[in-house]
Amino acid sequence: MSNGKQDPKREKAEAAQAAEAAEIAEAAEAEDSSEAAAEEFAEEFAAADPAEEEDEATRTARLETEVAALHDQLLRALAEAENQRRRSQRERDEAVRYAAAPMLRDLLAVADNLQRALESVPGDVADENGALKTLLEGVQLTARELETVFERHGIVKLEPMGERFNPHHHEAMFEVPDPEQPSGTIVQVVQPGYLLHDRLLRPARVGVAKAGPAAKPATETAANDDEAAEG
Repeated sequence: MSNGKQDPKREKAEAAQAAEAAEIAEAAEAEDSSEAAAEEFAEEFAAADPAEEEDEATRTARLETEVAALHDQLLRALAEAENQRRRSQRERDEAVRYAAAPMLRDLLAVADNLQRALESVPGDVADENGALKTLLEGVQLTARELETVFERHGIVKLEPMGERFNPHHHEAMFEVPDPEQPSGTIVQVVQPGYLLHDRLLRPARVGVAKAGPAAKPATETAANDDEAAEG
């Protein structure tokens, strides 16, 4: 018979069973919740994946565009730097090439004076006077030496007698009526000109023919020469 009191062992067993049942129920509920969260995450991921792929493609295209723009800027900068280097090199070369132009231009007056001295002494007078002849020979040697120095430094003398007038190299001092010469032909050289390499140091001062026959074109002149040769 029962005395109305429960067995302590039985109570512990029932409590253990109740706790185990509660843990099982809680685990099942947690598992259901995890499965639901996983399904929800999968749905969200599936819904968000195309957008992310689209964003990635847009980002890739933007980066490629930026890279192309930077590459173009780099090429332009390199080209500009190369042009600047060449420009600077050309300026340095010209500075060295024409650095002596002012001094050489002043020396032209010395050459002019030597030439005037030679022209001022008639040849027969020099032959009659031994000392004067020796002095004249010394001036001639000095003038030739000066011309040699000019040639060594790239100075070219312009004596355009019989040439067509060129305003870039010649300075017309006067016109000479000469019906036998084509108009614009140089018939007198008052003062020779000089070039330093390809740059004008001083124009040649000249007299130009006026009112003569018109100069024939180069092609016509060549044709006439051929006909004359055949005749």
